[in-house]
Amino acid sequence: MNIVLATSNQGKVREIRETFHERDIVAYTDVIKGFEIIEDGATFKANALIKARAVYTALGDKNAIVIADDSGISVDVLGGAPGIYSARYGGDHASDRDNLHKLVQALKDQGLDTSPAHYTAAIAIVSQEGESCVHGWMYGHVTTHLRGENGFGYDPMFIPLGFDKTLGELESSIKKELSHRSKALALAKILIEQIKTLRTHCNPL
Repeated sequence: MNIVLATSNQGKVREIRETFHERDIVAYTDVIKGFEIIEDGATFKANALIKARAVYTALGDKNAIVIADDSGISVDVLGGAPGIYSARYGGDHASDRDNLHKLVQALKDQGLDTSPAHYTAAIAIVSQEGESCVHGWMYGHVTTHLRGENGFGYDPMFIPLGFDKTLGELESSIKKELSHRSKALALAKILIEQIKTLRTHCNPL
């Protein structure tokens, strides 16, 4: 059974391998040539499913299980922005730093230096058995006072609920426990195991 990730990001591949304790997980670009996927869904779930479906179809392998994720940060006082646009909040070719500083400025434009916020991760699974999507969340608040170098993206401005440090200041082991993606992956792992069990029962040796 091939578990294929709808990503070329080797960091995500490593993270999912560690979560699933499965070494035979590969990025789809290790199997076929990379191609553009238009993520035009209105939700994290929709975009994750768009990616997973596209890669599953392109693979042409009915036995493959494709996993895709979509994630981002939503700030309450900004009506949930940047949300699904988190990765390109500063523009189509924006860097992580560009996105971060735009969000800081958006808060300042509201005359605020903090707001409740949360991260969402949607993980879609597409296989011949059907389609599923699970979610994970991490709640807290954002601040315009950037702190910490341990991380990426919006980590220097997000303070998880129950903590007084930003994700940029917290140790990686703590961040992993709190992570919206880790929570979603834990649920995705259960679904993958169900697919494995189903296939074993339907195709006994």
